[in-house]
Amino acid sequence: MTRLRRALGWLHRHPRLEVLAILAMLAGLAGGATVAFGLYNVSADAPHLPPTRWALHTTYRQAVRLRAPPEAAIPADLMAGARIGLGARHFDAACRQCHAAPGERRTATQEAMRPEPPHVTRAVENWAPRHLHWILREGVKMSGMPAWPGHRADEPWSAVAFLEAVRDMDAEGYAALTEAPAEGTWGYCAGCHGTDGVGRLGPYVPRLDILGASYLAMSLEAYRTGLRRSGYMQHAATEVSEADLGAMAARFGALPVGPSGPGPDPALAEAGEALAKRGTLDDPSCASCHGDAATRPARAEFPALNGQHEGYLAAQLRLWRDGARGGGARSHLMTAAARDLSDGEIAALAAYYAALPPRGFDPEDR
Repeated sequence: MTRLRRALGWLHRHPRLEVLAILAMLAGLAGGATVAFGLYNVSADAPHLPPTRWALHTTYRQAVRLRAPPEAAIPADLMAGARIGLGARHFDAACRQCHAAPGERRTATQEAMRPEPPHVTRAVENWAPRHLHWILREGVKMSGMPAWPGHRADEPWSAVAFLEAVRDMDAEGYAALTEAPAEGTWGYCAGCHGTDGVGRLGPYVPRLDILGASYLAMSLEAYRTGLRRSGYMQHAATEVSEADLGAMAARFGALPVGPSGPGPDPALAEAGEALAKRGTLDDPSCASCHGDAATRPARAEFPALNGQHEGYLAAQLRLWRDGARGGGARSHLMTAAARDLSDGEIAALAAYYAALPPRGFDPEDR
């Protein structure tokens, strides 16, 4: 009580501060009453008051600009065609229902949402790629815009690539990017991975024709349960039924193995061979689990790497090294194997395995 009397006495001797203190107290009481008695109308049919709308939008824009990654973080291959294609496929499956597609009018339900999700061609206005990356990765509170599933920093760049390309995209261009074989779930998966399993979006998605059905089934289950992180695959694996996931694993696992793509740098691949065969009792060599050129096939619980896309291999090794990848009961082995790899060693290992002929491919079928 003595301290309170002293504080009140001090305020009384400073009239301006006394007025400010009274106003702050009244504002606090008004805010408390608004919350406690439901005085603010949260109906989506009643738009925000102008001051509220200004405060929310200004906070949103300033928060994005403050926290967006630097320009240096933007990948050099941002506008690669395969990146744009992957981003378009994900947008079509996960985002179109709120933001519509190029050349497509939004539905009445979309327009009635509060806050109203902007049409995709308007959503990208006034945002640079680094800003779009932050919005996609982090999401926006109180807007319905979700954070990126898996929260991986590398994946949203392909969606950013699509959003950059969408500025000048018409309905025909969008359809060409998102068309898929009209075969139900198979077509949905083959849209990225191809009906041959080699895929048209490498190196941003893996080829599946070289992987066994059991490994594919394990991977899909890991995506479905969130054990393995990927905004693209976690969405895909939870959009289809468990039975369909098993059928997809069996179907892709039974595909004939195709040829490798363009050969990596031979010198880099040779350096990677030495790394792949190097190992200790505590950290087994890459070849001991994933196989090698001819004598040793991959063990069933591990993916075959021979002929896999070079860029995809390098990206996965970086994720293992940086602690951003999991996915199975033996994942601790890869975490240990990759933790000390340099960027140069990762590039060499990726080149080595990409250069190997896929097991089961017959050159006579080329």
